[in-house]
Amino acid sequence: MSIGAIPRIIGHRGARASAPENTLAGIRAAQREGATWVEFDVKLTADGACILMHDDTLERTTDGRGPVAAASLADIRRLDAGSRFGPAFRGERVPTLQEALALLAELDMGFNLEIKPCRGREAETARAAVTEVVRLWPAGRPAPIISSFERAALVAAREAAPTLPRGYLVEELPTHWKAQVQDLDCAAVHVGWRKLTRAQVDAVKAERLPLVVWTVNEMPRARELLAWGADALITDCPAVLMGL
Repeated sequence: MSIGAIPRIIGHRGARASAPENTLAGIRAAQREGATWVEFDVKLTADGACILMHDDTLERTTDGRGPVAAASLADIRRLDAGSRFGPAFRGERVPTLQEALALLAELDMGFNLEIKPCRGREAETARAAVTEVVRLWPAGRPAPIISSFERAALVAAREAAPTLPRGYLVEELPTHWKAQVQDLDCAAVHVGWRKLTRAQVDAVKAERLPLVVWTVNEMPRARELLAWGADALITDCPAVLMGL
């Protein structure tokens, strides 16, 4: 399994500092700020629809309440996912994965899809998400990266869509990360920035694996990580880091 070129700057959940996260408005904002890729999260509704959503519950990002896993797509469609960010985004909706893929293709953007399953739906969410990507992502477009913190989700993604590159996603690099990457046949390593060391960066690069670091919003740390050899930085504020 091969992986194409990854841009240095990837918008986090769209452009999270400038627009509501995991929305079409957020994807458009990232593109306006110069990002050519975005990262976003995918969950399943109660009736099995793939939507862009990070949390297990609706309260933080929408005017709804309760578990995402208990809400149907019709329920989700009625929610406002923009007003909590700011009045300018009132009426912004929670998009389906299909809508997000269509917009990304229209804007000539790539993406990192994080499988963010509700508990107990790891494999189900992964299968649904990657099957939709395979079905809908235009042939000839650069392959996305499919990542997840959940091992079961990565295993299911590999079984359902073995040709889609997978990212090994962790908050900090564990001792046995190389064995885990090999076991899951991952094509990239995605690590949180806070505890990442230069020695760890060197170790990942020695394995000839692309290193994606999240979520980097401060310019000094961004410069340091790129100087160490990080391939890409996921950021809430693409406009701030695009100069790199």
